[in-house]
Amino acid sequence: MDQDMKDSMFGALENVIDPELGIDIVNLGLVYDVELDEEGVATVTMTLTSMGCPMGPVIVDQVNTALGELPEVKSTNVNIIWNPPWSKDKMSRYAKMALGVR
Repeated sequence: MDQDMKDSMFGALENVIDPELGIDIVNLGLVYDVELDEEGVATVTMTLTSMGCPMGPVIVDQVNTALGELPEVKSTNVNIIWNPPWSKDKMSRYAKMALGVR
């Protein structure tokens, strides 16, 4: 997968908004990696802000929808991982400013 495709996938994922925080999952630092194989299967490795996040299924559905809009993506696998754990240090400067986090 080339860098342009990876950038397109991350761009699509910027449309996935965490319903509780109102910031996209990329700027929140929840997406660790994206891959696309030759068959058009996208794999997203990501985490959630907490293990008990009640919005997890909603976010996964939104990831599937966002990547499904890219013509190269035929299907999506979302791998939720807990290691490395998410922390506010993973957030972009934009997300920190929007949420008032220092």
